[in-house]
Amino acid sequence: MLLRSHPAANEDPLPFELKGSLFTLTVLRLFQADRAAIERHLTEKVKQAPSFFNNTPVVIDLESLADSKESVEFKGLHELLRGYGMVPVGVRNGSPKQNAAARLAGLPVLPESRAGGGPKKPEPPEPPSRTRVIAHSIRSGQEIYVADGDLIVLGAVSDGADVAADGNIHVYGPLRGRALAGFKGNSETWIFCKSLEARLVSIAGRYQTYDQLEEPQRGKAVQIHLQEDRLIIQPLAR
Repeated sequence: MLLRSHPAANEDPLPFELKGSLFTLTVLRLFQADRAAIERHLTEKVKQAPSFFNNTPVVIDLESLADSKESVEFKGLHELLRGYGMVPVGVRNGSPKQNAAARLAGLPVLPESRAGGGPKKPEPPEPPSRTRVIAHSIRSGQEIYVADGDLIVLGAVSDGADVAADGNIHVYGPLRGRALAGFKGNSETWIFCKSLEARLVSIAGRYQTYDQLEEPQRGKAVQIHLQEDRLIIQPLAR
């Protein structure tokens, strides 16, 4: 989406334009409001991949606390996250009282994205119906997204490039940027690549950074999928 006004012939050139883009947002789902406990666990997480969290945009998810009597001290939480290099961009799934407190702390309230209660089993997502093939490498700064389908890249994905698909992702060269399969939540999707050097790989929102990769996985041909909510990285089947 691109929003651009058109100046008259005698007006100055446009100072800016607004357009949609593809971003990966990390979600911090709060299960309790105890700042000390949050800080303790956050310290452990950041130790696992210190460079990944630097300037990382974060959404604070309050769904698990929406019916709780615990109050969230948003100003302190904002300062805590900023102290670890993260950038809080808003909250979601809070109660009216929590949302009001978040706004007072300068945090926008984002649209709700609740999982929904009750024992009803979610229906499996429909299989992807389209495939896009890119016959060249993806350069740094480029963003490729395939809605409702798979993405096949016949070249490399450079560091600084993002590739995403609602279905599977195949990279027939080095994967050095970020790859996000199952972008809309399909946990049955896979990532395949000839050389795993990615800054981040993600399936249905579950991600792993380069710093978290085991040494035998780096630079190898691999296949990646979800199993019991964990990313499984295996040698590419021949």
